[in-house]
Amino acid sequence: MSHSVTITRTTTTTTSTAIILNTGYLKTAAGLLKLAQTILGAVCVGLIAYYINNNLYRVNPIYYTQVLFFLLIATAFLITTFCLLLSSLMSFISASMIHKTLFEVMYHIVGFALYLAAGIVLLVEIKDHDRNHYYNAYMAAAIIGLVNAALYLISTILAIRTYRGAGL
Repeated sequence: MSHSVTITRTTTTTTSTAIILNTGYLKTAAGLLKLAQTILGAVCVGLIAYYINNNLYRVNPIYYTQVLFFLLIATAFLITTFCLLLSSLMSFISASMIHKTLFEVMYHIVGFALYLAAGIVLLVEIKDHDRNHYYNAYMAAAIIGLVNAALYLISTILAIRTYRGAGL
C-alpha cells in the first residue's frame, strides 16, 4: 500500500533594531584584560594630555619628544584596544573569532613592547627634572603605562595559548 506525503516548510524572517551586548565577554580573562587596558590607557592619555604645557618644552624640546612618544603609544593602543573590546561586546562571532587569530598575538606583543619602552623612556626623562607640578602626573602616567605593559604581556601569553589551542 502506497501513499503520498506532502511536506510544507515555512520560513519566517524577523529583523530587530535592538542592540544585544555580549556582556559574558567581560567575564572572561581576555575581556577583563581588555577592559583594564582600556581604562588604564584612558588614564594615561588623560594625565599626559592634561599636563602638556608648551611653555615648559621651549626650554627642553627633547623632554617634549619623550612625552609625546608616550602619548602617541598610549593613544594608539587605547583606540585599538577599545575597538577590539567594543567589537567583542557587540558581536558574539567577533568575540569567539578574534582571540583565535594571529592578529591578537601580534597586537599584544607589540603593545607590550611599545608600552614598556614608552614607560621606561618617560621614567628616565622625568627623573632628571625638578619636582614641579608636572612631575607627579608624569610619574603616575609612566607607572600606569608600565602596569599596562604587564597587562599586555599577560594578554600575549593568553593569546599565544588560545592561538595554539585553536589548531591554526
